[in-house]
Amino acid sequence: MEQRRLFRQVLAFLVLLAMVGYWSQADYFGFEIIAEIGVFAILAMSLDIIAGYAGLVSLGHAALFGTGAYLLAYFSVVLEWPVWLAMATSTALTGLIALIVGSVVTRVQGIFFIMITLAIGEMGYEFFFQNRTLGGDDGFAGIDRLDLGFIGVDLMDPASFALFVIVAAAVIYLLLLRLLASPYGKVLAGLHDNPGRLRALGLPVRAYQTSAFALSGMIAGFAGTLTAQHTLFISPNLLHWTTSGEVLVMIILGGLGTLVGPVIGAATLVLLRHELSEYTQYWGFWMGLFLIAIVLGGRNGLLGWLEWGWDLVSGKTRRDALAAAKEADDAAS
Repeated sequence: MEQRRLFRQVLAFLVLLAMVGYWSQADYFGFEIIAEIGVFAILAMSLDIIAGYAGLVSLGHAALFGTGAYLLAYFSVVLEWPVWLAMATSTALTGLIALIVGSVVTRVQGIFFIMITLAIGEMGYEFFFQNRTLGGDDGFAGIDRLDLGFIGVDLMDPASFALFVIVAAAVIYLLLLRLLASPYGKVLAGLHDNPGRLRALGLPVRAYQTSAFALSGMIAGFAGTLTAQHTLFISPNLLHWTTSGEVLVMIILGGLGTLVGPVIGAATLVLLRHELSEYTQYWGFWMGLFLIAIVLGGRNGLLGWLEWGWDLVSGKTRRDALAAAKEADDAAS
């Protein structure tokens, strides 16, 4: 188990190095892809907290993502708040909304939880779609980016913004890694494996599920503030259930309940979407085949296959070492 944990941390570091290496060689289009990967990596990690660890599969997660984006737009454009204050307030308010929603939706489990989160997500989509103050179905433009001029960084530069998103994703990953290693994180893992046993032990299962939902929603709201600054334009499509489905595909493709797996899934899906669409208009068909092959492989996504390969190599290495030691002993005797 310790070796597997170390392997995942090394893999996360290699993913970060790969992103920085890609960034160092990228052009304008490359910076846009990197920023998109970073935003979706944060969103996928937030969904992994409830779906992969707490065992609550939500189809309304995009509603919290879009809410964070719209709150940032409202505070920074309509109320003309500084972007940093709008980001902080939007993230906190989205977390509060998620806490209220979570206290309701965690009353049900399984397919009912999926359906009620889907319904709440569609309610959010419909609200922003009809709200003319926030642009309605035309969307909302004129959003500004965070001003880091006091440290000499211009986030209006695509390269700087892409690097900023990478750093933000890395910080979120480290914070969540620390949280999941804490007793709170152990309880979340227990919720996924056997919530009934935790309830029998006297733990307030619903309180833990609600808090996980709120934390997940707050991080999703933060990702929403980043995507609003990335595109400088937002629309109700951010809240649509298809966005939730796409993020769910990312964490299943990368590896459910692994934290680094959703990051790999986000990077893989975004890159494949852009690369395949250059060669064929049926890119969705081929991507679907790829996802089916990974899922039917019987392992936990791409990370599961990587861990299987590592176990195979390291096991062979250990067997070779034991055989060499035995031969040495036999020769000495």
